[in-house]
Amino acid sequence: MAQILADRRDVDFVLHEQLKVESLAQHPRFSEFNRKAIDLIVSEARNLAVKEILPTQTDGDRIGVAFADGKVTVPESFHKAWKALRDGEWLAMTEDAEWGGQGMPRTVATAASDFLMGASFAFLMYVGLSHGAGKLIETFGTDSQKKLYLKNLFSGEWTGTMLLTEPEAGSDVGALTTTATLNPDGTYNIVGNKIFISGGEHDLTSNIIHPVLARIEGAPAGTAGISLFIVPKIWVNEDGSLGEPNDVVCTGIEEKMGIHGNSTCSLALGSKGKCRGTLLGDANKGMRAMFLMMNDARLMVGNQALACASPSYLYAVNYARTRVQGRHLLKMMDKDAPAVPIIQHPDVRRMLMLMKVYVEGLRSLSYYIAFLNDRIATSADADAQKRDQGIIDFLIPIAKGYTTERCFDVCSLGVQVYGGYGYIKEFPMEQLLRDCRITAIYEGTNGIQAMDLLGRKLGQNGGRPIIDLFEEIRGALAAAGAVDRTAPLAEKLEPAVVKLEEVARHMGVTALYGDLLTAAAHAHPFMEVCGDIMVGWMLLWRARVAAEALAAGGKEKDAAFYDGQIKSFEFYAQTMLPVTLGRMEAILSGSTLALDMPEDAFGGK
Repeated sequence: MAQILADRRDVDFVLHEQLKVESLAQHPRFSEFNRKAIDLIVSEARNLAVKEILPTQTDGDRIGVAFADGKVTVPESFHKAWKALRDGEWLAMTEDAEWGGQGMPRTVATAASDFLMGASFAFLMYVGLSHGAGKLIETFGTDSQKKLYLKNLFSGEWTGTMLLTEPEAGSDVGALTTTATLNPDGTYNIVGNKIFISGGEHDLTSNIIHPVLARIEGAPAGTAGISLFIVPKIWVNEDGSLGEPNDVVCTGIEEKMGIHGNSTCSLALGSKGKCRGTLLGDANKGMRAMFLMMNDARLMVGNQALACASPSYLYAVNYARTRVQGRHLLKMMDKDAPAVPIIQHPDVRRMLMLMKVYVEGLRSLSYYIAFLNDRIATSADADAQKRDQGIIDFLIPIAKGYTTERCFDVCSLGVQVYGGYGYIKEFPMEQLLRDCRITAIYEGTNGIQAMDLLGRKLGQNGGRPIIDLFEEIRGALAAAGAVDRTAPLAEKLEPAVVKLEEVARHMGVTALYGDLLTAAAHAHPFMEVCGDIMVGWMLLWRARVAAEALAAGGKEKDAAFYDGQIKSFEFYAQTMLPVTLGRMEAILSGSTLALDMPEDAFGGK
């Protein structure tokens, strides 16, 4: 079976035709990233993904990680793949070369990750977590902390984690009980237990650096009293050499539904009274630092889900082209009619169209957010930077919450296209479905994402970010309206955009001045309709670019691809947008039935 992780033609379309990413090379920061360099990076990422990382996908699932005597071992293929990532300096693509990075635009790194994560996102989690820990130290660490840890983390010499969750404090971080006591030498003695720690223990690297949330003795209760600490698995001496093992003990690993290749650990800190850490950033400001990592992590989780959905779609398309079963519907009564590939059956085509629309729309949304980050990095206009950051902040809960749910839907449809074969381990579909499921849960459940969108992002800076976002969408509507082939399509999307503005005002007013519980009961549907319109915006944008290319007489070999972009939006507008409009009407109705239902009436006793 052909190993297709992401459609290279589609990746190139988003990079070069939709976003025109090579324009970033006009800025000195990204001057070396012209189109030739960008294409080479994406090609090399694809080659690395297929040749070195893809074997870890099956090994991680079938062999998994093993736990014995407090130690965790990973499959042998993981070590080879890790070496390939290190040798190619792929672990910190966007970071400064001073710390072992490549300094590339985030948009290009996102495209490369499309292939790398698509090959095995359970394996790539070790990379993402290490990068997140490094960013925390880079942003909040002292000069000595940066010198001790950054290059080792960004180069892959060591890995990193995030120790946040506790047995009695899951999403309620403020309830954590891990304590930190100041030692005479300025370090802290850390005591507590953490659970669900991805990559918490393994034998990939010689050291693991744990950023740990804990409460200093005497600090305020709740999130206001939480501090962040660097707690290495092996103590790092002032000269950078490794010292004695720290008192960080893995007490077990979770047997999970998916992502078996990533070690999800329970860790005991200070069970022998000898766990040391150093304060990272200011005391009692750990939650502020944590949210820096969480925002990037939530975008990464959305990309992980896309990395499951993209191959699921491509596998399904190719399977449907080659799987011959049943006569054509119009020849069902003709006993002599030959069997046809299942891609000729209407319901299979319906499923493939749904998969196509979501994968393409969500890829564009993911790359667009990365491009906004690059635009901030290359802009000297503080107001423009603030505007773009506001749009990013508003889109983060959608890019995590909405994306992960729709990508799981895509993976489920992929299993369905395969039929019974999709349900067995001989084919990759069932693993993609299982692996994808976690993305709607970790780094803040999707219910939390919906509440973040409603409670924090909708009214942020007086509602300026959502106003700016609607201006961006209206610009896309105007651009599509100026092209003959897409002008009628823009007319279909515009009323839905107007309706979403009405829904957003309704939700904001209800949450602030009406009934917060009623608003909260509709927070998740609100996130979903926001996501639907974001996908519609991206699909219309793609359709307009494709229509312009066709009108300009582009290469004949691209005609089908461009026509497919236009048909994707048409399918969305005709079959999916009406459902979104219905959901918006349901939100505006303000139903309180979910709240009014007596607990006993739910049954289950």
